[in-house]
Amino acid sequence: MNIVVCVKQIPDPADPGALDPETKTLKRDVKLILDESDSYGVEMALQLVDEAGSGEVRLVSMAPNNEMSGLRTALAMGAASAVLVSDDALAGSDALSTAKVLAAAINRSEPTLILTATESSDGYTGTVPVQIAEILDLPAVTFAKEISVNGDVVSVKRQTEEGYDEVECPLPCVVSVTAGVVEPRYPSFKGIMAAKNKPVEELDLAGLGIEEGTVGWAGARQEITEIAEAPEREAGEIVVDEGDAHERIMAFLDELKVL
Repeated sequence: MNIVVCVKQIPDPADPGALDPETKTLKRDVKLILDESDSYGVEMALQLVDEAGSGEVRLVSMAPNNEMSGLRTALAMGAASAVLVSDDALAGSDALSTAKVLAAAINRSEPTLILTATESSDGYTGTVPVQIAEILDLPAVTFAKEISVNGDVVSVKRQTEEGYDEVECPLPCVVSVTAGVVEPRYPSFKGIMAAKNKPVEELDLAGLGIEEGTVGWAGARQEITEIAEAPEREAGEIVVDEGDAHERIMAFLDELKVL
């Protein structure tokens, strides 16, 4: 079983850096780390390969400046190899452009299964996984909390607000993994040392056969028009029970149309 996992490398949330005042986007000229959301997909893939008894996990990432610190972390977890797409013309890419680039890189590997996070920690669009599936003309299952493979069929427990749905679809397919459903392994010292020698194929747009002007700022269909600080949380109302607290709480909930 050969599994491709899409991983994003992002600025450290503890020190995310600054925003570019002209483009209103996050500057990415700093060291990037593995998005925690993607670590669950990497772990899920490693477990599936272990259960199958054969195959490997291959990573696909798109990042500026040929940055691969986050990739090395995922390789240290146990992934066998990686593909890194880096090109100055990718700056400003929206979700659809990102999906086009990742799909082109994924298509080179001919995987049995493609895993992603449900959404990135710095973008939160949640649209890239299904866009990749549409571009590759593959079925997609979202919000997976549990995955099993039996022959040419993948079975997924898809998390919902009320529990989970049991979904089956043929392979190959794209499955997005919900954060927190597995415990990502911590890279060992041996794994960290081994990761330094694992192959990372570096590609640009020409290497993927994608024309400049179709991605990046030139091809973006989204525009950031304004950035504002999130409002501070207001102090809540303290209800002192003088025998009528239940009535006041009921009235408050009714005002919020909760009842």
